[in-house]
Amino acid sequence: MPTIVQRLLFIVLLVGMIPGAALSQSTDQTQSNQGVGQEVNNAGHSTQQAAKKTAHKVKRGAKKGTHKAAKKTREGASKGEDKTETRPSQPQQ
Repeated sequence: MPTIVQRLLFIVLLVGMIPGAALSQSTDQTQSNQGVGQEVNNAGHSTQQAAKKTAHKVKRGAKKGTHKAAKKTREGASKGEDKTETRPSQPQQ
């Protein structure tokens, strides 16, 4: 049979563990919330980098396409100019 001192010691230990458990849970939640905040921050940074990279590639592709179109326009204009040149007429005999 447990003595009264043992029972009191057991109750004191149980009562002492309850606040300790509550504090440890609140600390875990705070750390967890900070972890979530950091994850959101990292996700935002990654999204920003991806957007910049995509915009750069779109800009480069548009520039490349514009230059290619201009070159083909010049080539086409040159061909058209060659076809419409007036040739010197030969003197009639």
